[in-house]
Amino acid sequence: MFNITNEIKKAFNGDAWHGNHVMQTLNNVNPESAFSHFVPDAHSIAEIALHLTAWTEEVSSRLTGKPAEEPAMGDWPEPEGRTPKDWERIIFNFKVANEELIRVCEAIKDNQWDDELKSGGSTALGTGVSNIELVNGLAQHHAYHSGQIALLSKF
Repeated sequence: MFNITNEIKKAFNGDAWHGNHVMQTLNNVNPESAFSHFVPDAHSIAEIALHLTAWTEEVSSRLTGKPAEEPAMGDWPEPEGRTPKDWERIIFNFKVANEELIRVCEAIKDNQWDDELKSGGSTALGTGVSNIELVNGLAQHHAYHSGQIALLSKF
């Protein structure tokens, strides 16, 4: 059987097919540039990292049976500060969120991966989506934003 937990592990900090895993991409960011807006009307690297954390936490929440909602942190949280220490905290929180997600995934039984999520206040947030589709989507989300961060970090 396909092991979706391995896919999120690879996207987070493993041997990702697409290149650097997202933790490596984040760790390569210069803390002084993490909060810069290099492209007008685009998010900073720090904002993308917070967005990744928010959705990782939301996926864990959904997998534990809570209804699909917007992330508790919001879709695009703003950084609380803009120092190298703040950047370290953002990376640390992303790491913790992914480690928790992996623990949640490892606790899911094989016969539960096809179960559909509980829908929350908005049908667009989860109706008809299975647990495996949710985690697969998050792995793709990690890869997509890792690419954005890699490009932005070249500025």
